[in-house]
Amino acid sequence: MSQVIDHGGGVWSVEVPIPDNPLGHTLVHLVDTDRGPVLVDTGWDDPASWAALVTGLGAVGVAVADVHGVVITHHHPDHHGLSGRVREASGAWIAMHPADTAVVRRSRSSEPADWLGYLADKLERAGAPAEHTAPLRAARAAGRTRTLPGLGAALPDREIVPDELLPLAGRRLRAIWTPGHTPGHVCLHLEEAHPANLPGRGRLFSGDHLLPGITPHIGLYEDPDAGDGDGSALDPLGDYLASLERVGKLAPAEVLPAHQHAFTTAGARVRELLAHHEQRLRHLLALLTVARTPWEAAERMEWNRPWAEIPHASRTIAVSEAESHLRRLVTRGEAAPLGPAPTRYVAL
Repeated sequence: MSQVIDHGGGVWSVEVPIPDNPLGHTLVHLVDTDRGPVLVDTGWDDPASWAALVTGLGAVGVAVADVHGVVITHHHPDHHGLSGRVREASGAWIAMHPADTAVVRRSRSSEPADWLGYLADKLERAGAPAEHTAPLRAARAAGRTRTLPGLGAALPDREIVPDELLPLAGRRLRAIWTPGHTPGHVCLHLEEAHPANLPGRGRLFSGDHLLPGITPHIGLYEDPDAGDGDGSALDPLGDYLASLERVGKLAPAEVLPAHQHAFTTAGARVRELLAHHEQRLRHLLALLTVARTPWEAAERMEWNRPWAEIPHASRTIAVSEAESHLRRLVTRGEAAPLGPAPTRYVAL
C-alpha cells in the first residue's frame, strides 16, 4: 500500500518505490490546480512503481487519467521514468529544463554499447586501472548490454524557464534553476502562504538538490557537446554550491524533497552541505601535495565505507565525484591539472 501524506493546501506526496535501491522510494508530489492535478516527478519505470503511483493517487481521489501536467525536477530515471506511462494514460503535458531535456534526447538516440565505450574511455582518462575498465569493454564486445534506464520516459513537450512562474491555474509555482546534481535540475518554489502558517517564504519542492539527511551526488555532467571537450561541464560542484546559496536565500518555510521526508530547516541544511563540501575540498587539497589522478584521489577520500568494500558501479560514481571536487579546486586556483592523460592534479 503506497504511503500518502497530505501536506495541506492541496499538496500531497506519494511514495513510489525504487527497485533494488537503498533510497527506497521517490516522493512524487501532487499539486491540485484549477485545471486539474499536476505531478512533480513520477518515479521509476517499473510495474511495482506504477502500481504504487496509481494506488497512491487513487487514495486522494485522483485517477492517472485526470493528471493535467507533470513537472520534472531532473532527468534521472527515479524522477522521470514513469512520465511516458502518465502521458499515455492522461495526455498530460510534461515540462523539464532544456539542459536535462537535451540529456533525454541523447539517451533516446544512444546505443547502450556506445555508452559503455564512452564510460570506459572516461574512466581511463581519470586513471582507472585496467581491471576496472575491462568488464565494461568485455560487456560491450560481447553484446552483454542492458537497456539504458529511463528510455520509457517521455520526451518533454514544455520548457521550464528559470525564475518564471509555471502556468498552473490558481497556483504560484516558480522555477529555480539549481544545476549541480544534473545540468538542468530545478527546484520549484510554491510562493503561497504555508497552510500551517509556519514562518518563512512558502514551500520548496527540492527534488534531489536539498535533502534532509543525504548529500546528493555531484559528478560530471555527461554532455559531449559542451564543457572542456571530454563530455563534461567544467565545474559542476561550483554550480551546485552556487545553487545551494540561491536556495538558502529563498528561506522557504518547508522543504518537500524527492527522498526521505519533508523538513523545515532549509537554512541550516544549506549551511551543513556547504560546510561538508568545504571540508572535503580541504582534505582533498592536502592529498594533492603529490600529483594524483581522480582515481588515486578517490581511493584516499572518505566515503561511507572503506574503498576496498565499495562495489564496481559505486567506484565509478565515486571517481566522478572526486573529479568534480578536483575541478572546483582548479577553478579556485588552488590546484592545477597535469597532462597528458591520465590527468593528474597537484596543489599549487
